[in-house]
Amino acid sequence: MTLHAALLRPLAVAVLLCPLLSLAAEPAPAGPPPDVTSLKQEIEDLKRLLPGQAHVMSDVDHHYGNLWFAARAKNWPLATFHMNESRFRIAWAVRIRPVRPLPGGGEIDLRPMQTHIEQSAFTELKAAIDKHDVKAFEVAYKKGLGECFDCHKAIDKAFLRPEVPRSRGASVIAVEPE
Repeated sequence: MTLHAALLRPLAVAVLLCPLLSLAAEPAPAGPPPDVTSLKQEIEDLKRLLPGQAHVMSDVDHHYGNLWFAARAKNWPLATFHMNESRFRIAWAVRIRPVRPLPGGGEIDLRPMQTHIEQSAFTELKAAIDKHDVKAFEVAYKKGLGECFDCHKAIDKAFLRPEVPRSRGASVIAVEPE
């Protein structure tokens, strides 16, 4: 037997045995696979553990408010962070409940509104932050507040009226009635 053949034989045996060894290492199923009804129930149980839109929108409030102060202080990396977090949280809120029922009947799909604010206010905010332009930022920020309010009105929650935050840590939702 040549040295070459002597080296290849153990390698060939290992290649052939590896799939068998991996099968032996897999644990046997504990029982019958779960039925569709129990899987649906498990999904519903998991959904109840997720935060609701109001919780996620509180995060948007926090980040969008801090965005105002970060840009006004010309802390552009922090402004970018808060802008991105605001975008992410809005997208998360829409993923949680993409279609909302309306009090008077019918429903509204929030996905087109999310797309609009992404392509409008957030695009302008990013451009202003990238240019380090406080004035353009303020215009885009206020535009974003208006677009948020448009969404709130569309879902019959006009009492959630965004405004420029008055102090750090303050909500962007006005508490005074119109």
